[in-house]
Amino acid sequence: MHLSISFVVIVGFVFQGRGVSADDVIDTGYVKYQGNRTFSNAVAYLGIPYAEPPTGQRRFRAPLPLNTTRITLTQAMNGNVVDATKYPDFCIQGPIGTEQGGAGSEDCLKVNIYTPVGAHEGSDFPVLVYFHGGGFTFGNPRSWPFDHWVQENPNVIIVSVYYRLSSFGFMAVPEFRDSSLGDFNAGLQDQIQALRWVNKYISRFGGDASKVTINGQSSGGGSVQLHLLFTDIREALFRSAIAQSAPRRPVPTPEQQKPLFDFYAQKAGCGAGSVETKLACLRSASVSTLARAQEASLASTYTATPYKSFQPILDGVIITNHPTPALKAGHYARIPFIIGSTTNETLVGGPDIPSAWKKFCPGIIDEDVDNLLALYPSPDFVAEALRQQTAAGDFSIRCTRTIMASEYSKNVPTWTYRYNQRDPTNPSLGVEHAAENWLMFLGSTISFNGSVTFTGLTPTENSFASELIAYWLSFVRTGNPNTHKLSRSPVWNGYNETLRYRNVLQQDPAGSTTRTGIFLEQEVNLEIERCTVAGSQTSQEN
Repeated sequence: MHLSISFVVIVGFVFQGRGVSADDVIDTGYVKYQGNRTFSNAVAYLGIPYAEPPTGQRRFRAPLPLNTTRITLTQAMNGNVVDATKYPDFCIQGPIGTEQGGAGSEDCLKVNIYTPVGAHEGSDFPVLVYFHGGGFTFGNPRSWPFDHWVQENPNVIIVSVYYRLSSFGFMAVPEFRDSSLGDFNAGLQDQIQALRWVNKYISRFGGDASKVTINGQSSGGGSVQLHLLFTDIREALFRSAIAQSAPRRPVPTPEQQKPLFDFYAQKAGCGAGSVETKLACLRSASVSTLARAQEASLASTYTATPYKSFQPILDGVIITNHPTPALKAGHYARIPFIIGSTTNETLVGGPDIPSAWKKFCPGIIDEDVDNLLALYPSPDFVAEALRQQTAAGDFSIRCTRTIMASEYSKNVPTWTYRYNQRDPTNPSLGVEHAAENWLMFLGSTISFNGSVTFTGLTPTENSFASELIAYWLSFVRTGNPNTHKLSRSPVWNGYNETLRYRNVLQQDPAGSTTRTGIFLEQEVNLEIERCTVAGSQTSQEN
């Protein structure tokens, strides 16, 4: 059964809010929005539209700029103030493993804006724009709230972006080169449109549009990477970037994605006729029908193509090359940069290391596999499971840190980190993918179809979270994580190819709330060598 409503479970966490106040009203110039004072010094303006609804014939197309006249006429008749105190419907969810997606709404191109109390035009606070993770398949910004960040540091504006996911955001077929039929990378274009809206209107909320930092985790970090490498409007719309656990995700061509489109159309009952006919059928299909169709490709019985998920593709317009070759060619925004990953994360598994690598990057050739495999000899590991986890994790995600930082640090200030604190809700695991999200967002644990549980933090965890938030927001404010760090936190040395420093982010092992557990380390030579070989594979798709 496919749900069409938002659902959230909150355990052990109570907002410290003061409710709705007439003082927390922002006039954008085309409509007034009533915010919600969720903390004593933080206001949340939730569900602010940044583009026209991508519904009906706009399905699978690039977003249109917001029609502010329509908003004025339909939502602010007679000078009424629009309620922005409740989270909006999130974007249609894709499947997670064997679990169904489908919850949410297509009318989801919104942002949540978190401001200090009293922020107004002229405050000129720096701005953080956040793209959530979820494999470009799922994710609900409600799972990662930022009002407590503003409460701790009331010197910034934070904007969290809803963008289209799975087939609704990333369906591709070669015929989209004729833009009358549809548009490539619609979900990525949603993010760009959100940045354009921020550039135009964030000053009304107290933000400085010339001081925007983009940030994301997982596929959100991958989005940051793509914007840095390919988005022509990057220098005009942001001045610094943070990429958390950005995958080395392959970027397939439209031709490589066509079998997935054909399968999807067939499963939706739209398999007959020309591509134009199929698209017309798909635009008329129900959300439930399309949700089931996008889930079917994940079944083990579907083997028409190794590219089984809807994701950003090499469209030749927005994304003009594979990421690593583009980086090595120097095609990237020269702006201050933070990049890191967790200690034990990986995004792929398999019966053995070569199978895992080929599952993640179908185009990798045997010669590259052999060259890489030689760097992970079995005697170097206490167990085969650790060997496979290390090899798969380096290849799929952790080497993004080394590859990007090595290039970036030649030209701009660059900092890297290794997040090393386990998510206590998964005590048997290592420091897995997204472990930092649990800590930085109030004990947030995501579940299926946009649902989330907040378990809250202990005093020690809160103390550690405050250190991370201070580093992050110092970078947003000044382009340097050290300027406004907490006094107990160590100086975070920059990265370069001679002194490859990174901050190891962890709480005090003894559980202190007044001492830091964070320390500096340097990358070891073997790690650098592995990532250098991974980044030079001849069959480069990622």
